[in-house]
Amino acid sequence: MTRSCHLSKLERLAGWCRRLVDDDETAHEIASEAFTRLWARWTSVAEPRGFLYVTAANLVRDHWRKLERERRAVHRATAEAAVRPHTEQSDPSVRLLVQSLPGVFQKIADLPVDQGPHHRRLKLLRADCRMH
Repeated sequence: MTRSCHLSKLERLAGWCRRLVDDDETAHEIASEAFTRLWARWTSVAEPRGFLYVTAANLVRDHWRKLERERRAVHRATAEAAVRPHTEQSDPSVRLLVQSLPGVFQKIADLPVDQGPHHRRLKLLRADCRMH
């Protein structure tokens, strides 16, 4: 087979995959992977075209299963977040970062942004910082 023949088969396979996965990049990755697997077994494959399409179909199914797992994980995380009460410092990395600050700056970082006139509190803390 010539190079142009291989490219033609790759493009046709990628187009077929594109209709199944609705994404150009993923379709080309799947088609390329199918060709790679064909080349690895070139001497033992009796029908290369059939091998390519069966392999691509299996890779498409793997892709769909992965998307479904991701959808379920996002749905589960969203449902858990909706049930869990929201706390300002639920992220441990933020808490650790604030704890690593000097005491006065910890107070400033802990100021509630969404409650009342926080500017007054900030001015008082800044004045307190200047005194120390």
